[in-house]
Amino acid sequence: MSEPARYRFLLISAFSLPEGAGYRMRAFRGRKEDMLLNGERLAPLLQDVEWDVHPGAPATHGQHPVEMREEFAITGVNRLPLVREACQSGKWNAIILLGGGDPGYVEAREIGHRHRVVVTACAHAQMHAACLLGTRFTVLDISENHNLRMADLVVQYRMTDRCASIRNVEFPLPRPAHAGRPNVQEESERHARGEPSAMLESAVTEAVAAIEEDGAESIILGCSAAYWLQTPLRERLAALGWDVPVLEGYSAAVAQAKMLVDLGVDASGLAFPADPPKRTRRRKFV
Repeated sequence: MSEPARYRFLLISAFSLPEGAGYRMRAFRGRKEDMLLNGERLAPLLQDVEWDVHPGAPATHGQHPVEMREEFAITGVNRLPLVREACQSGKWNAIILLGGGDPGYVEAREIGHRHRVVVTACAHAQMHAACLLGTRFTVLDISENHNLRMADLVVQYRMTDRCASIRNVEFPLPRPAHAGRPNVQEESERHARGEPSAMLESAVTEAVAAIEEDGAESIILGCSAAYWLQTPLRERLAALGWDVPVLEGYSAAVAQAKMLVDLGVDASGLAFPADPPKRTRRRKFV
């Protein structure tokens, strides 16, 4: 009988849309590689991982990608039962929550620690990786409303003294509210065809401003749909003489999960106590 794989990861998407729904940016059924926005780029990190993808809970916020705070809250609540079921199964030693806004992440970690299962998410993993690379990072993000979600996460993750800025390129997700406007998916497809991308040009401009004006020493991508910017943006910055890392959420979350599995830890029981806690503290710091 073969030994179980060292890394057994379930990647859970933020939500799923039904067949025929508009604003679909990826497959929700079929090959697991096709259910990832950047499956081809992520493949090297997953070579030694036994893994699968859950398409996400059926969307109840609307038939479109998530940008608003309300939508993030709804999406987070919807996928917590999926996290609980995955942890209870005993099949996985890490859960990776896909999606740049980390919906449900903190609550999912509480569930994960109960079962000693690692839980990681894209924004959280990128911010912590960026802190290993330099003193301050900039979040390069896609739209005004999504920027506000990222600002909330910077505060929640205690990164206010490490985040140099949140820079907005204003190429939002494809949604009914943005009908007729250039969006991140169209720009991704344009770049894939070898055509000039206005979003890439805006990303270069804002990244240079983040370095020169804000003091950023690394760049993280706020939205998972902007994953395709990672390589061309890094190359363009290097051509300008800027030796600056550009991070992307899916790969950072998988790499962080591997690190925590290798360390044999998932989360602190003081940060995520049992119900009820075995011990309680008289004083807590905020």
